[in-house]
Amino acid sequence: MNLLSEQAVTSADKTFFLLRKDIVEGGIASGAKLSETELSTKYTVSRAVIREAINRLESCRLVERKANIGARVVALSPQGLIELYEVREALEGMAARLAARNMTEQEITALNDLLNQHFQEVKGGESYYQEAGDVDFHYRIIQGSKNRHLINMLTNGIYHLVRMYRVQLGMAGPRVTTAFDEHRHIVKAISNRDEELAEMLMRRHITYSRINIEQKLATDAGNRREQA
Repeated sequence: MNLLSEQAVTSADKTFFLLRKDIVEGGIASGAKLSETELSTKYTVSRAVIREAINRLESCRLVERKANIGARVVALSPQGLIELYEVREALEGMAARLAARNMTEQEITALNDLLNQHFQEVKGGESYYQEAGDVDFHYRIIQGSKNRHLINMLTNGIYHLVRMYRVQLGMAGPRVTTAFDEHRHIVKAISNRDEELAEMLMRRHITYSRINIEQKLATDAGNRREQA
């Protein structure tokens, strides 16, 4: 199931999913102040609904509150990236190891099928955008670990903050082709039930992704200084 098409039973749920998607995909800029009044107009809901959505986004680590400022979208920063990806590398490396042990043959086949679908997008060489949920390669492997605590830490904890960095800074340019190739090698290790190799390749893949995003953040910072 796609995380962005979850059955929303209330107006608050719908608003939360939409606001989360806009933040992750850059529709609302990183570091932007969140005005309950402006957002209630944008999403045509009450300020109370917006307030609840912001509180939920804070628990997802996509929003932070600062004294005398209020709620803001988290800023994408080099230090934030390093700290987040250190945790991500360890946890997703473990997920890949467990996926090699626990995924069924049918799940592995479906994972290969997913990569084949992604190839149609990647072969253009311009972007490698993945929606959240089951159509996200990393999400599939996390679920394939079959470890409930690990799944909860990743999908309900840092998943959308990771996606924010990936979507806005890591899914375009020369990195596209190499990232896809790394995905293929990880799936091959999982298919071969090679737990150690699957973990090593996933950790290395996330390290390379971090370095790529760090370089983009540095370039963006340099461009801002030149324009100042």
